[in-house]
Amino acid sequence: MLSVAAGNTPAARGAVVDQMLAAAPDAVVLAVSVESRDEKYPVVQSLLSGVDPTLRNTASLGATGDPVVILRQALLSIRHADRHPHVILALPQNLDVLPLLAELWRVPTGGSSLADHFDPAPVVVGIDPASFLADMGCIHRAVQQWNGSEHGDPLTVAEAAARQVEAADALVVRSATDNSDDSQASGVASLTSHLNARALLTQCPRDGVPGTELRSSFVRRLPPEAADERRARLEPVTAALVHRGLDNGVRTVLWRARRPVHAERLSGALADVMFGVVRSRGHLWLASRPDSVVIWHSAGAHLELREAGGWLEAGAAGAWEAASPQRRTLASWFWDDYYGERRNEITFTGVDLDHRRIHAVLDATLLTDEELSRGQESWASIPDPLLGDADPL
Repeated sequence: MLSVAAGNTPAARGAVVDQMLAAAPDAVVLAVSVESRDEKYPVVQSLLSGVDPTLRNTASLGATGDPVVILRQALLSIRHADRHPHVILALPQNLDVLPLLAELWRVPTGGSSLADHFDPAPVVVGIDPASFLADMGCIHRAVQQWNGSEHGDPLTVAEAAARQVEAADALVVRSATDNSDDSQASGVASLTSHLNARALLTQCPRDGVPGTELRSSFVRRLPPEAADERRARLEPVTAALVHRGLDNGVRTVLWRARRPVHAERLSGALADVMFGVVRSRGHLWLASRPDSVVIWHSAGAHLELREAGGWLEAGAAGAWEAASPQRRTLASWFWDDYYGERRNEITFTGVDLDHRRIHAVLDATLLTDEELSRGQESWASIPDPLLGDADPL
């Protein structure tokens, strides 16, 4: 079994590892660090610890190369040395967890798959509340993370913090003190539960530990399709899982629409749309770029829009085969005989958000019936201050 531990601080990650070991004392821990240098590939260092001292020399202590290749080889070496291993893979902050795991579980050409040797287990992320709030407000500093095969595009610190939370299967928010009424930790617990509605959430004092049953859920076996589900979450079009209700003032608003957006009107409405928003994500159908899925990501006060491939079209067999089963199913649910997969879907999470206001503002950016009737050739002439003069994909 392969469990994954991460955290927004080294102490938060270490606390998660301790909790997982308390639930699975026979597990071995493969702790990883990745140091980027001037070369193309980073230096990957690992430390193996556990109850069996004979395993400690099975993983390389340091190597320069693709982190996925190095980690896969280390894990397979552990598996060959121990017939029934449970490995806790402790990842550093400068790895983008979800794409890295998707690549790690992918079947390499001519190689052995991890799925042949390990069962997937939860990704458990520890959260230090004060550090998380500071990171979510940091948009003026860029970081680069290894995303599975290469350095990804620079991210704001806020975007990196949000992605780590969204990659988790379980979240552990630790209070700043032993006071169970810690308001900061409670607020962060509410926010992270909205950012990742699929994750199991627990909040505990800094020096406390979750109960035995809860700790056991951190090291349980997941269904074999868990690796495919993680990969599907990286698709440009995904299913929104929304945390309903209001928690400590935190609310998530889902907006959907089945007609294209007028880019110029949306540009003028962004200040109203984003007021109070801490995190938003989804995809757009821009009238000026009707063949492209436009990804929408914001964290803190920074919004990124970019094209990310095309929509699934009727008769495009290659595109359907390349898409994940989850995306194909989603497309069939929302399929339109004329426009196909095209639609808008964005979730907004923030404090005291007014869903009626957000819906009204965004609905006003959609093409009118008259504009829609003019067809795609006419839409191409709509001014696009959002993506500028970039050539459509």
